[in-house]
Amino acid sequence: MDLTEWAYTLSESLLSEPLPRRWAHSLGVAERARSLRPILGEDAELLEAAAVLHDIGYSPAIATTGFHPLDGARFLRGQVGADERVVRLVAHHSCALLEADERGLRQALEGEFELERPALVDALLYCDMTTTPDGTPTTSTERVDEIVQRYGPDTVVGRFIQRAAPEIHAASKRVGERLADFSARGQPR
Repeated sequence: MDLTEWAYTLSESLLSEPLPRRWAHSLGVAERARSLRPILGEDAELLEAAAVLHDIGYSPAIATTGFHPLDGARFLRGQVGADERVVRLVAHHSCALLEADERGLRQALEGEFELERPALVDALLYCDMTTTPDGTPTTSTERVDEIVQRYGPDTVVGRFIQRAAPEIHAASKRVGERLADFSARGQPR
């Protein structure tokens, strides 16, 4: 079983029944990741695997801290066949360190999981933050607004996403520029 097949199977087993909307979102994020293949080169499969797995920490079967990037990464770390780079991407997806600050878990996240290559961190952030909860494409601005409305501006998630918004938009712009550059030149930069 290759990495992406393993990732889809595992994610589906954890999300499809208890959290079907989260599963739809994860499939949409993975679809976005596939659209980045031209600029990812040999990391394309790795990003797609991380994309479909990024929210498994919400699964009631593995959630322990209530902070899904940490719960998901801890679970993955114990799985046979888990690629360490996928584990790190799940741990740090979508500005997770900022949310960890809000939750008092930054030291745990930083201490347990190293950051992955910035271009891949940007790519996963772009995929997650340009996909709606139902798995359809959106803009990073609409996504941030949707999260603030869904959770409320004064909640842990609301505060975090407002702090993270500048980096979310900047990462989305960087990925968009890489895609545009590839389209113009026919090669990744």
